[in-house]
Amino acid sequence: MPARIAISQIPSSTQTSEDCVHCASSSRDTPSHTPSRDVPTKEINCPVEATLRLIGGKYKSVILWQLIDKTLRHGELQRLIPQATPKMLTQQLRELENDNLVTRTVYAVVPPKVEYSLTELGRSMQALLYAMYDWGAGYMEGNGQEVCCSMRR
Repeated sequence: MPARIAISQIPSSTQTSEDCVHCASSSRDTPSHTPSRDVPTKEINCPVEATLRLIGGKYKSVILWQLIDKTLRHGELQRLIPQATPKMLTQQLRELENDNLVTRTVYAVVPPKVEYSLTELGRSMQALLYAMYDWGAGYMEGNGQEVCCSMRR
């Protein structure tokens, strides 16, 4: 069974939307809703929304997938995800790091060496990533498409 993550482990969102589009509830109707003074945030009341806020970026799920059981450098990730521009890959990695899903380790050598790996919270998403892969593979096969990417299980 996948690990359950307390909502307090999820960093504050910068979203300003007041409604959860997934469960049709409004955080304005929740008495415990207390917006932050520093950053526009909202309480996350929907588990789907909480998950998507963490992995909903263009390449975030793919990055997490590549880091399962591996530590990789930026260049290695770039080769594994060639459709992501270096700037976009860096942005997605920073967001994953800020959300405590990825650890960035910098070594004091010349040239600089930086490695990325999953945190405990990131590793807790492994079952979710496997489920996404299995669902996607079944969907593709059901539509006559061959699964031929480098992301095999």
